[in-house]
Amino acid sequence: MAITLDATSRTDLGRGASRRLRRAEQIPAIIIGQGKDAVSVTLNEKKLIAAALKDEFYQAVTLNVDGQAINVKPVDIQRHPVSERILHIDFARV
Repeated sequence: MAITLDATSRTDLGRGASRRLRRAEQIPAIIIGQGKDAVSVTLNEKKLIAAALKDEFYQAVTLNVDGQAINVKPVDIQRHPVSERILHIDFARV
């Protein structure tokens, strides 16, 4: 069963922007790989957590970024050291 998540591209980058996103229950992420430019995106925190609980999430995920489907695989997940809340996630194109 494939996992599909909706993502929104973002142009507001940096520490302050990421903190504002997290307060709004959004998770900053980046899509890298295959010789293409990196794409910064945001994901809904609750939907991401629900997807991350499934084993299929770590094999392949489809991200719908502004109407474009991108097949990715999570490479790195940064978590808060105490609460273990997801702070940032890196995806690699497959």
